[in-house]
Amino acid sequence: MTRTDLRTWLLTQALPLWLDHGVDWPNGAFFEELHPSDLTSHAPFRRLRVATRQTYVFARAATFGVPRAAEARNLGVAWIEGVRQDDGTYVSRTDLTGAAIDPVRDLYDHAFVLLALAHGGRREAAHDLLSMLNTSFRHPQGGWRESRPDALPRRQNPHMHLLEAVLAAGEIFNDTRFLDTADELIDLFLTRLYQPEDGALPEYYAPDLTPVRDAGCYLVEPGHHHEWVWLLDEYRRISTQAGRTPRDTNQAATTLMNFAELHGVTPDGEIEAELWSDGRIASQATRLWPYTERLKALIVQGDQAALQNGCSALGRYLAHPVPGLWHERRGHKPGTASPASSLYHLTCAILELDRGS
Repeated sequence: MTRTDLRTWLLTQALPLWLDHGVDWPNGAFFEELHPSDLTSHAPFRRLRVATRQTYVFARAATFGVPRAAEARNLGVAWIEGVRQDDGTYVSRTDLTGAAIDPVRDLYDHAFVLLALAHGGRREAAHDLLSMLNTSFRHPQGGWRESRPDALPRRQNPHMHLLEAVLAAGEIFNDTRFLDTADELIDLFLTRLYQPEDGALPEYYAPDLTPVRDAGCYLVEPGHHHEWVWLLDEYRRISTQAGRTPRDTNQAATTLMNFAELHGVTPDGEIEAELWSDGRIASQATRLWPYTERLKALIVQGDQAALQNGCSALGRYLAHPVPGLWHERRGHKPGTASPASSLYHLTCAILELDRGS
């Protein structure tokens, strides 16, 4: 697939299909997945992260005039607001009737709530959520807690998505409070999360944010390296547009990209799921999302030949018998459902291709 093919697939196949079959219009919610046999979901629950991601997706789709996308965005915001609790947290999982079935309050999920509220235009609710996170989720040893109650190991991933969310909110609302938090997250990344001696980013940390190691090495994910490369560029772009002076992240972005490309990407664009920090492969069970994150990083890099390689690699996962669905994992088992959560990755990456053209 070319970048034009990917854009056509998203706007004329995937988004219309998921608006028709992935939105539970009568119940004001979203479905977790679509099975290719009957375009239904078999999941007996609804997740906050799916609702928030789909709200983002259809908010972006609405800006392209996709029919019913604005209505789906509004439906998603209403569902999210419906699971907000008196303490300012949001329920992570409900049954199909809307009853809460998970007591954990997860930072990763709440980062996506903030992203959805930003794209849904809910400035006051976004402010309230950031205030809650900055009081109830602060970790005494730096950064933000994994969840309430606390969980281990600590991860870079929720912090990464919190950065994504505050950058979006800062840009959409033209609000320095969110960008102040972005500066704080970048400082945390540069001084605690990123390991400059290896040019790599660990996935897992001890309570004091030292990497969790096995025989001296720690686990990394090339897809998250690529995602950070894009986010660091977003931080630079949005901060500069707001008249701020961004932190210098160029060296970190370069070394993350080099590590991921050298050790985690094959010549035909296939991406390894997990690596050890010395470059050894830890897991090859790749899902779809790393291919979208590599595209975003390649757009930042501006390497057109590598970008076409990335488009072709992603296209192999989109070559599905049902137009608008995708193969979620390497191996492409027939009959497997396409999870709604991946539409967020696809939408962001494919729409970013316009910026890279």
